[in-house]
Amino acid sequence: MPGIDESLPFHPLNIAVLTVSDTRTMETDTSGALLAERLTGAGHRLAARAIVIDDVEAIRDQMRAWIADPAVDIVVSTGGTGFTPRDVTPEAVMPLLRRVMDGFSVVFHQASMGTIGVSTLQSRAFAGQAEDTFIFCVPGSTGACRDAWDLVLGLEFDSRYRPCSIAGQLPRLRDVCA
Repeated sequence: MPGIDESLPFHPLNIAVLTVSDTRTMETDTSGALLAERLTGAGHRLAARAIVIDDVEAIRDQMRAWIADPAVDIVVSTGGTGFTPRDVTPEAVMPLLRRVMDGFSVVFHQASMGTIGVSTLQSRAFAGQAEDTFIFCVPGSTGACRDAWDLVLGLEFDSRYRPCSIAGQLPRLRDVCA
């Protein structure tokens, strides 16, 4: 049966949060704040947090910096995954990935279906791996971030989750989360 095995030790992950928005500031970024609060509340470390405009190069520059930073295990981005002309997160991030995690999009949409119904079709949420860094890109609404964390990422990032979690795929935890 899948779930958290309380007999195992918890290994905190180093997670960076990127908000992609032309209008948000640190004071008005409720989605990034929710993700930062959820991940620290779960015992993980907020490795970094930033806001960049909806611009392919701005997004790539920040992603590249975090991919190159050994102190960042995972990046969760919020925003820019819809269909407006300024939504360019997939176009910015996909070329950086060496592997795509197709299952994340499927599971995220299944979870989102329960809260927003077929409107989930308007999201291009996705995930993948760039070098050894895992990147998860979710919509910019606070509700979507809540669904992503509470229904998917919170479990996937917990090293005690069985039968396996993303923690075991990180080079620094491969031996302890096997």
